[in-house]
Amino acid sequence: MNSELLIKAKSLGFSDRQIAHLVGKTEDDIRAERKKQGLVPSYRLVDTCAAEFEAYTPYYYSTYDRGDDEIKPTNTRKVMILGGGPNRIGQGIEFDYCCVHAAFALKEDGFETLMVNSNPETVSTDYDTSDKLFFEPLTLEDVLHIYEREKCWGAIAQFGGQTPLNLALSLQKNGVNIIGTSPQSIEIAEDRKLFAAMLNKLYIPQPPNGLATNEVEALQASKKLGYPVLVRPSFVLGGRAMQIVYSDSELQHYMRFAVEASPERPVLVDKFLEDATEVDVDCISDCGHFEDPKKGTIVIGGMLEHIEYAGVHSGDAAMVLPPHTLSKQVIATIREYTHAMARELRVIGLMNVQYAVKGDTVYVLEVNPRASRTVPFVSKAIGFPLAKLAAKVMAGKKLTQLGFTEEIWPTYWAVKESVFPFNKFQGQDILLSPEMRSTGEVMGLDADLGVAYAKSQMAANSPLPVSGKVFISVSDEHKKEVADVAKSYVALGFEIISTGGTAKVLEAAGLKVQRVLKISEGRPNTIDLLKNREIQLVINTPSGQAPRADEVKIRTTAVYSGTPIMTTLSGAKAAALGIAALKKSGYAVKTVQEYH
Repeated sequence: MNSELLIKAKSLGFSDRQIAHLVGKTEDDIRAERKKQGLVPSYRLVDTCAAEFEAYTPYYYSTYDRGDDEIKPTNTRKVMILGGGPNRIGQGIEFDYCCVHAAFALKEDGFETLMVNSNPETVSTDYDTSDKLFFEPLTLEDVLHIYEREKCWGAIAQFGGQTPLNLALSLQKNGVNIIGTSPQSIEIAEDRKLFAAMLNKLYIPQPPNGLATNEVEALQASKKLGYPVLVRPSFVLGGRAMQIVYSDSELQHYMRFAVEASPERPVLVDKFLEDATEVDVDCISDCGHFEDPKKGTIVIGGMLEHIEYAGVHSGDAAMVLPPHTLSKQVIATIREYTHAMARELRVIGLMNVQYAVKGDTVYVLEVNPRASRTVPFVSKAIGFPLAKLAAKVMAGKKLTQLGFTEEIWPTYWAVKESVFPFNKFQGQDILLSPEMRSTGEVMGLDADLGVAYAKSQMAANSPLPVSGKVFISVSDEHKKEVADVAKSYVALGFEIISTGGTAKVLEAAGLKVQRVLKISEGRPNTIDLLKNREIQLVINTPSGQAPRADEVKIRTTAVYSGTPIMTTLSGAKAAALGIAALKKSGYAVKTVQEYH
């Protein structure tokens, strides 16, 4: 590698990391060599208004082609906000909301805001959001260039989700002032061993778990824990490559084909708590500003109880705020654990915790000392902009100064439902799993929980029917509960349609059932009835880990025919509650401001 070749490689778009890989050095070596030669990018301006009128927000991109640097120097204190990068299924736009609110809040406090994001299709990259915008990839090299070129006072890595969070420690090592929760605390929450040590110290239970850096270790851990287990790589986005595993053969397949395990990136193996209720908590804290974290203020923004059982990614689950089935004792325990962890991690800004509640025991699944997917929903539900408040706290303010010190417990119900792109993917099974698949979310608000749930279903494009026929087909493990669910629909005036096994169980419980052929048994079958719009609601829970082809066809046909479908019994119960509420009182409309 000589200087001429280095200049050529950089102008052709090779990153320091790629060059380092090719010449057998480290990224730091290449960066040092490049700086020694004075080789840094210049920034060019994109005129956002095509010279028709003055552009207020300069959009910049970097280039190594020789030429003028078009950045206009300013003397204001600058904060760089790291966005979430390109949007894709399984990421969600919620982090963009947090970045936008951070830019607005810091502007109010007199900072110049610099947004770094490589996604032109978001609000954070709109012309009126930040003072300067850099269309750059979210990599260590590109972020450092901007930080050094603009002489920033600080950088926010908490609001763009997992992508910037993974950069926090390396940025800090290179002299970047990461404001908010320290990268060391983030590391404790992300590193399995450090996290377990913290929970032991605080006497907070977590599901039994293990670590595996190869297939043998994974099998040993699963043997010790007992199936089912939840396996996932560390440091991932949107629950990618997360799976519930029920046998040795499934685990071997996962370790061979789904992930690359290594000592730096071990696979996490958790005992999966079946039929546990999952709870998401978002809180805001200023503990890290104090010598003694006990003097800090911690406010829980919202507790969201999942309607689906544990095992569905929180970005996909339907949720209720405030919790609707948890006892006062469980809620008090959740509050106590959240406060203890925020103090221990010296959180400055936002923190999200995911709990699983089984009986009266509250387990911690994971802690993220950052903004979460539920922050926009919670903020709208309680009427306080949590991301804005958090940005001001991260820049040095205390919650007492901001006047936000009391937990808000709404007197109405807010139901979050996810929106999925399944009708765009022919033949794709719609079952929810630990891997996130939604592309958006909606909110239903009402004084009645059933109506709030029904409103959320209308908004998610699958309005609940108030009469007609319900097709029910459930797996063997759900057959003992299915009769009660079916009775609630019969009481609401629905007719029940079912195939062999489920029909037998329902008839034994004294219910009148219209039997229909399975797909393999001939026609007319369930698919025909769905296509003819003779079925108004489908309740179909999956059988085992590998769903049968018949089931997949039923679920996908329901999606294409626009028939509401419930793939869990908890979802079916919520739907019955919603239908009962609609039949009893209908629904009214109020603005969010009226609720607040």
